[in-house]
Amino acid sequence: MSSFVGVHVSDPLQSQFTQVQLRGLKSNFISIRRDRDHVMVGDLPSGMAKLKAFRELLSEEEIREILGESYSNTSEGIDFETFLRVYLNLQARASDKLGGSKHSSAFLKATTTTLLHTIDESEKASYVAHINSYLGDDPFLKKYLPLDPATNDLFELAKDGVLLCKLINVAVPGTIDERAINTKRFLNPWERNENHTLCLNSAKAIGCTVVNIGTQDLIEGRPHLLLGLISQIIKIQLLADLNLKKTPQLVELVDDSKDVEELMGLAPEKILLKWMNFHLQKAGYKKTVTNFSSDVKDGEAYAYLLNVLAPEHCRPTTLDTKDPVERANLILEHAERMDCKRYLSPKDIVEGSPNLNLAFVAQVFHQRNGLSVDSKKMSFAEMMTDDVQVSREERAFRLWINSLGIATYVNNVFEDVRNGWVLLEVLDKVSPGSVNWKQATRPPIKMPFRKVENCNQVVKIGKQLKFSLVNVAGNDIVQGNKKLILAYLWQLMRFNILQLLKNLRFYSHGKEMTDADILRWANNKVKSTGRTSCMESFKDKNLSNGIFFLELLSAVEPRVVNWNLVTKGESDEEKKLNATYIISVTRKLGCSVFLLPEDIMEVNQKMILTLTASIMYWSLQQPVEETESSAEMTTVKDTSVDGDNGSVIGSVSNLCIDDAASDTSSQVENGVASVE
Repeated sequence: MSSFVGVHVSDPLQSQFTQVQLRGLKSNFISIRRDRDHVMVGDLPSGMAKLKAFRELLSEEEIREILGESYSNTSEGIDFETFLRVYLNLQARASDKLGGSKHSSAFLKATTTTLLHTIDESEKASYVAHINSYLGDDPFLKKYLPLDPATNDLFELAKDGVLLCKLINVAVPGTIDERAINTKRFLNPWERNENHTLCLNSAKAIGCTVVNIGTQDLIEGRPHLLLGLISQIIKIQLLADLNLKKTPQLVELVDDSKDVEELMGLAPEKILLKWMNFHLQKAGYKKTVTNFSSDVKDGEAYAYLLNVLAPEHCRPTTLDTKDPVERANLILEHAERMDCKRYLSPKDIVEGSPNLNLAFVAQVFHQRNGLSVDSKKMSFAEMMTDDVQVSREERAFRLWINSLGIATYVNNVFEDVRNGWVLLEVLDKVSPGSVNWKQATRPPIKMPFRKVENCNQVVKIGKQLKFSLVNVAGNDIVQGNKKLILAYLWQLMRFNILQLLKNLRFYSHGKEMTDADILRWANNKVKSTGRTSCMESFKDKNLSNGIFFLELLSAVEPRVVNWNLVTKGESDEEKKLNATYIISVTRKLGCSVFLLPEDIMEVNQKMILTLTASIMYWSLQQPVEETESSAEMTTVKDTSVDGDNGSVIGSVSNLCIDDAASDTSSQVENGVASVE
């Protein structure tokens, strides 16, 4: 739907970068060139040292020395492709300096931008088998399945976006309203782009990291990016039950309430390791498994695990076998007798393929977790779960944080923000330069007062950004005060949205944007199409049927809503159908939103605001007719600034909009109190 202008370079460079990266690096290259006709080798050290990829790893002097190995003349001119080759060389050096390690241990940070972009054929075969198994009966896809793992059929089929959207729904059912997927046999470029936009925004909404993937990368069927995304989606599906809400029996892994809180904050793959070691200890295995690679290569841990979980299928020869490949083969035969899907081969176990071994253990857990149903511990686990509203808000903020592309992956907001580091990363992202990193301590943090220092800086920056933080101190965050954490995160998300809108200077002229401006824009947009619906405020109960948002979406892009699929929104069932459709259409349009259908049905004020603002932000970035553009500009030019709170209050003839504006302006004054 939005136009795409690609950056084209010759192969093999084209396959080394995503379009998102190429556009960013092209911009960096132009900024280094400044007013000259070309970039010289001597310009690179200072320019490259400022790039995020090298900022903390290579100094300007180190970059100069590395360049000196290849270029003796610093006055030599270079083109963009040479610039890219230099970047790749520096990236390799930076990786060597790190020892090949990753900053983040979370499985969902599985990189989608590797240097070599090699395709693991075993992983590809495993993912193809998974797709054939779970989507083989899909009404649309069954004519294309099963796929042959020996060919590139997977990448060809994925180019239309339907496969990826369907796979997301397998991983987290109900994420995408399938009525919003374009499922014709032959799609035009606009429809194909819509599907991929829907896919990427929905992938964010289930917890995938897609910061370095664009729709064009998926349309071109780039194998390394597609496999990276498919890997994340499948892992989310396989690890979906690894939490106390889905599997309260997991409480058996811990002894007291403090340990339960710690368990709730663990990443799914860490819980899987904890579960595995729990059973291995019972089986008498002496070692501790810390990863799904080197620690399981010899197969011994698997033999002990399967023997304790399914002793009826046990073969004593498994442990007696000296050949690792033969042992791995016996292990997989044991697993198949337990009805576990075969995600890996004996070779994958011996070679320590981390993704496939994780998938294998997750499948074993799903098939037979071997945990008891101790009623005392089960009731204790149930007491630890949050109420529905808090849980939904935690989910929305967690997904929003992870979508920003910060270094740390958040698994549980209430646990992961307590040391302050994650909040500092988010603040640095939404308000660049606001964090004093010299006064911050990076995890792991052993000294409690260092956590308080981090959180004190979080509160201090919040006050500088004019957040409502009366009687809030850093220690409240360290202690895990859920109400205060949610209130802070809401203000942070709202600040980010308003800043994005403010930065559209052609619309706002650099003025501060407010909730009232968003409300007025939405009502004017719907009114401009001749419809009579209006939103009195972001808590208007009439919004629950979804009709207003469908009219708003249709107003910003007439082709995006199929009115034949819209219900009257009278019953709860009809409201849910509309709400689900609204979220998918919004994502299909190009908006990144993290609300659930229940947030629309119950008119959750916070989520309604973010939904409206996201649609507004997308709409204002689109090319418009000159008359429409001048009309929108006039709307802002004719406004005056309210001296009390700086909100832009315009003269609007529609009484509904006037009332809404004054109502929302008072909410802005009250800060977070207005949304509690």
